[in-house]
Amino acid sequence: MSREFDDIINTMEREINMPVAEILAGIALVKSSVEFIKSNIDTCKDIGELGGAIDKLLKGKDEVNKKQSKRGLGVKEQFDTSHIARETIDAKLAAEQLQEVSNMINLRFGPNTWKEILEERARRIAEQKEAIKQAKIEKAKADKELWADVKMVLAVIGAVIGMIVCIGGAIYYSQ
Repeated sequence: MSREFDDIINTMEREINMPVAEILAGIALVKSSVEFIKSNIDTCKDIGELGGAIDKLLKGKDEVNKKQSKRGLGVKEQFDTSHIARETIDAKLAAEQLQEVSNMINLRFGPNTWKEILEERARRIAEQKEAIKQAKIEKAKADKELWADVKMVLAVIGAVIGMIVCIGGAIYYSQ
């Protein structure tokens, strides 16, 4: 049972923290998603047809934001003007692209569509994080119960061995 909890938790954590950089770096992912959305916005029948591109766009934006706020850089990278400029410009470009896409989506599908997409995404992420938290709590509870059972078995085994030793000692001394 503990193995099942580990598998569930690991799968959920991988889905939340999926490494976007393996496919495309943050800003490149944003740009490619925006291009796809721009080229398909007029021909799609519903927002679901653009869902994958919107997802990549938001993940790319998150990746850019992570890079900008990352403090694990070396001394040279922290103070290198070109590095700082690249991060700042990438963040501003990503925000600009996100705003452009939100405008296109709202114009095509209604004024609050983009807001609804972001709210639903945030709700689902929060639900998944809560599910991971609950799975960890359940795993800890199951582990605690398992250790309680192990302790009980060891206590019973110890009592049985103690009784055997006492009976054996009594028999030995009675002869």
